Amino acid sequence: MKILAVGDMHGNYKKILDYLKENRVDLVILTGDITNFGPAELGEEILNEITQFDVPVLAIPGNCDPVSIHKEIENSRAVNIHGRNVVIKNMGICGFGGSNPTPFDTPMEFEEVQIYDEAQKALKDIKDHKITLFITHAPPYGTKTDLLPSGVHVGSKSIRKIIEELQPSINICGHIHESRGMDVIGKTRVVNPGEISKGYGCLIHVNDSTEDKVEVKPEIIKLDE
Repeated sequence: MKILAVGDMHGNYKKILDYLKENRVDLVILTGDITNFGPAELGEEILNEITQFDVPVLAIPGNCDPVSIHKEIENSRAVNIHGRNVVIKNMGICGFGGSNPTPFDTPMEFEEVQIYDEAQKALKDIKDHKITLFITHAPPYGTKTDLLPSGVHVGSKSIRKIIEELQPSINICGHIHESRGMDVIGKTRVVNPGEISKGYGCLIHVNDSTEDKVEVKPEIIKLDE
């Protein structure tokens, strides 16, 4: 199985369409900031454009999406996994959008206690699946994926705590554009693919056989190369 995960579109999604026209994937995951502070209606338009390729699309909002984006995701042909989980084949997938508080008072921010309570519940419900994908907009605190150029870590401490406790197979995140890269927390691979507006995304290769040994291999790619 091949999964394309991208985020931080900020309304610029042409590179996704171009990639899907030329490449076959089994699932698309969007990690938030679908719009650039709205309008919310643009979210439905973007998601329906991406779903035209008859590939399932899972989405969460980002902190730069208006709160009303939830309604637009529900109205689209994509599936909103914010605070929810789904099971596809033998994979459990859950998500949590928005971010921990920022200095910029963006539209969709949550206190750490709310992130922990809601995201932990969504992941806990699927923890017994062989493969678990934890999709968040905010990266986990103290990793290569939440580091500003100044050297300050700005990710979510709750996301990190949840990963430490439940050890999903992979955490795909975004939010911090400057921190494209990978890291590990225990047995969990953490991937921030970077901005799709600059052509970056993540391909996740899943060996979803029924054997006990399951392989999940993420790689950061340039979609326009």
